[in-house]
Amino acid sequence: MRTLIIIPAFNESKNLKALIEDIKSFGYDYVIINDKSTDNTSELCKKENFNILNLPVNLGIAGVTRVGFKYAYDNNYDCVICIDGDGQHQPKYVAPLIKEIENGYDYVVGSRFVDEKKSFSTRMIGSRILCFFIKLKSGVKVTDPTSGMRALGKKTITEFAKEMNFYAEPDALCYLIRKDFKVKEVQVEMLDRQEGSSYFVNPFKAIKFMVGVIISILFAR
Repeated sequence: MRTLIIIPAFNESKNLKALIEDIKSFGYDYVIINDKSTDNTSELCKKENFNILNLPVNLGIAGVTRVGFKYAYDNNYDCVICIDGDGQHQPKYVAPLIKEIENGYDYVVGSRFVDEKKSFSTRMIGSRILCFFIKLKSGVKVTDPTSGMRALGKKTITEFAKEMNFYAEPDALCYLIRKDFKVKEVQVEMLDRQEGSSYFVNPFKAIKFMVGVIISILFAR
């Protein structure tokens, strides 16, 4: 099964080298989608001869991943794995995700909470709210809707490469469930961000994200 790892990156120059070396040790194809970073991400990748697509404008996570899905579709990949560029997602968990795609699933989410309990931190309260709305809309219980580590089979790659109008991972997940794609979560362990700061450190951005995703879950087609 031809597999491509997509790595969205915005100002992740301090994290990418270790991540790419880890990915290369497993022999996977990969592409870094540089979302108009303002640091030296592009220069680093050129120096290290990493496979990179430099976007001329900042598209945000949904736009960046769609570029990656289109790249995978155009190059006839059978499976796509999304891995964040911040070092939280470990390439050793790619194989279990691929296995479930080979078993016939269309979309597989690397979840922190299949076998582990979810905390009651502020961020996890947000996750619980999204789980509630996804179940309300789709009737299916999920555990980690904001996980960016996910695998897409051929059917899902085609769907998202041709038409993807989603705010982020949670509403995309809800859409696929409602459209009867075969979806599964598998247990993974995620690390703390290695360098830099998360989008969700800013409470106003976090609230904006939550509101946008919930609206998309409830009112998207």
